[in-house]
Amino acid sequence: MSSDVILGHDGKPRCAWVGGDAAFARYHDEVWGTRTYDQSAMFEALTLGVFEVGLSWSIVFGKRDAFRRAFRGFDAAEVAAMTGQDVDLLVQDTSIIRNRGKIQATVENARAMLSASPSLATLAKSYETTRERAPRSVADLPKSTAQAEAFAKQLKSQGYRYVGPTSVYAFMQNVGVVNDHVHGCFRATDYAATPAGVEDRNP
Repeated sequence: MSSDVILGHDGKPRCAWVGGDAAFARYHDEVWGTRTYDQSAMFEALTLGVFEVGLSWSIVFGKRDAFRRAFRGFDAAEVAAMTGQDVDLLVQDTSIIRNRGKIQATVENARAMLSASPSLATLAKSYETTRERAPRSVADLPKSTAQAEAFAKQLKSQGYRYVGPTSVYAFMQNVGVVNDHVHGCFRATDYAATPAGVEDRNP
């Protein structure tokens, strides 16, 4: 087994970035790389990407539940209706990352998500990539791609903010537009066994 894959306590091989963290393992098994068109799930992925800009993923992921509370269960319609006073209150919320620009961008992204055409789900589907062979290692994973650059350009034209090619590629990984689980991981596209309990996240 390569250093890019670790064996969990349950005997399943996983991408090494999971480490020994149970929450990371659940996210890895159930969310990352699992295709979804669900609006709330896509809005969450987009929002976490906004807050990750300039920070580490571990910091943002550690506040995932707090972000869910702050942004009303990632209900885009409810977040789109948030006022300047709501933003002021979130800037004072110590449970989240108190960056006014990113909080305001999240509200504006919710509004764009509700009004833009084609929809975020439709755009994401148009960039979906099916791998026949999993990345051989973490070193093979790109930070961005030509598809992510084109996707980011479209999102910016629709009024989305904090959607550069790198954050958009992370969004693509998160919602399963691309499956970047590395070779040897039980979630990888070329894993010999069919992963039990791994299903599409669409309701």
